[in-house]
Amino acid sequence: MTKAKLLLAALALAGCVGANSRWAPIMAGPPLDPAAEAHIRLAGAEILFWDQAQRDANFPHMEAKFPGHIVKAGGRVHPLPAGAALPIAEGDVAPFMAAQNVSGMIVLQDGKIRLERYARGFDRDGRWTSFSVAKSFTSTLVGAAIRDGYIGSVDDPVTRYIPDLAGSGYDGVTIAQLLTMTSGVKWNEDYTDPNSDVARMFSKPVPAGADPTVAYMRTLPRADPPGTKWVYKTGETNLIGVLVERATKKTLAAYLSEKIWKPWGMERDAFWMTDQAGNEVSGCCLSVGLRDYARMGMFALSGGKGVVPDGWFARATTSQIPATPDLGPGGGYGYQWWVLPGGRFAAIGIFGQSILVDPAKKLVIVTSSAWPKAVGPDLSKARGALWAKLEAAAQ
Repeated sequence: MTKAKLLLAALALAGCVGANSRWAPIMAGPPLDPAAEAHIRLAGAEILFWDQAQRDANFPHMEAKFPGHIVKAGGRVHPLPAGAALPIAEGDVAPFMAAQNVSGMIVLQDGKIRLERYARGFDRDGRWTSFSVAKSFTSTLVGAAIRDGYIGSVDDPVTRYIPDLAGSGYDGVTIAQLLTMTSGVKWNEDYTDPNSDVARMFSKPVPAGADPTVAYMRTLPRADPPGTKWVYKTGETNLIGVLVERATKKTLAAYLSEKIWKPWGMERDAFWMTDQAGNEVSGCCLSVGLRDYARMGMFALSGGKGVVPDGWFARATTSQIPATPDLGPGGGYGYQWWVLPGGRFAAIGIFGQSILVDPAKKLVIVTSSAWPKAVGPDLSKARGALWAKLEAAAQ
């Protein structure tokens, strides 16, 4: 594969851009000059093609390689008391963790820890990158902004909050259709295609003062009537982040800290990577501790009372899209949450990141991993099989 294709493939990774370790954990100020921006994009080409040793070394230390903002925790920590040990054979857990390069796994039931494991040099005090698990965090900030009065409704047109999209394929598209990836705007998410939209969206020069995501997304044509077809589009989650920032006039990191990290008692600061304009890449790129990922699952399980509107998570975690055979029987997509059979739902990211929530059992299962490849049906099937064993043990 050529260097150009490597670069484009890495940019496909939900728009991640990076720098070397000279970058401070908090980056602010004007956009980078062209030379620095080009350097950061080239550095970002590493991610998809790191070897296993590099994944193990970098996934828990992304702030050392990329610019970003800190999501500040508060002084009060939401307790996670120990519960009865989950009655599952170690022979089911340990081989799975070894085969999938799992760095951390935790199972909560009724808010109590029933299983907690660390490996590969990771521990409770560390942070691990989220990849697309961040999408579910971003959608939750839409609910918070609605409750706070910054956004009127998910039925509002996107152009009300991002007027730069007027006259584009996003005319007439609602916030709900962004959340459910049913805008009807044409999009290609093929990571192996150097001409795909997800590969090209950060590869073009951006006009002075323009948001990189908006500048690209407004060039896309309409392919289907809004609300009629589901197509997975990382670029649209990045638009959701732009929308929340413009509506609240706050960075996503600051708003996440204000609405969830501090009041819900997260244990550690989180880190959110930023793009070449210094804005959080809202479709990916949070770094969070294992227990705080679990607390986010508990927050969703609780319904987010006082933070999001009543009924928000009931809608966000119910399939809101037309029937899509590719997602399988009982599968679907809500507001940036994957909907699973049996009333379960999940936040899922490449390389083995996941938060599974089973409301019937009041169960949260989190895995932080460094899979040997970004995606794979064999890896997903094995994870699903372990989920089933853990859920059965939690009867």
